[in-house]
Amino acid sequence: MSLDHLQEEQQATVLRIRKRVIEAIGRNMDLYGVTLSTGHLYGLLFFADKPMTLDDMGREMEMSKTSMSTGVRTLLDLKMVNKVWSKGSRKDLYEVEYDWHQTFTDYFVIKWRKAVESNLQILRKSVDEMNRLIADLDEQADAELLHILKEDKHKVLQAEAYYKWLDRLIDTMEDEEIYKLVPKEEIKEH
Repeated sequence: MSLDHLQEEQQATVLRIRKRVIEAIGRNMDLYGVTLSTGHLYGLLFFADKPMTLDDMGREMEMSKTSMSTGVRTLLDLKMVNKVWSKGSRKDLYEVEYDWHQTFTDYFVIKWRKAVESNLQILRKSVDEMNRLIADLDEQADAELLHILKEDKHKVLQAEAYYKWLDRLIDTMEDEEIYKLVPKEEIKEH
């Protein structure tokens, strides 16, 4: 809802409250690898009463269209903002994704799944190589090397177990089973 119909003092009060929330959102967006200014952009869209164009955002934030475009692209990639269509508009319009649970899940899954797969591949390759080395060693002549390889293999297998667990955690987020374990909070008006 637009603030235009409010008295000047009322507008100032609402804007002060919104600014506080936008600042908090901006500061916390570094958890998503997002810059402070892009976090502020998300906060602006969060309180927008309708989808905004890059020009609208640039005017509100006093930033260049290029900066707005970069910020919006980042937010689109993280699925924190959606591009929407509006009849009669030739410009791209954007609105915030209000389901923060889904936003977090999308981010976590996108970032961690890639890391898990990469690390598991490296760990498995390392275990295979250690197994080949161990098989080729003479237990008496190479006792010290054998001991080191077995200890290293144990450490790598511990790391592999962790990444397998993390992979299952990611699965619970993707299929929303996580919400059975940690239910979403109900909204309670104060």
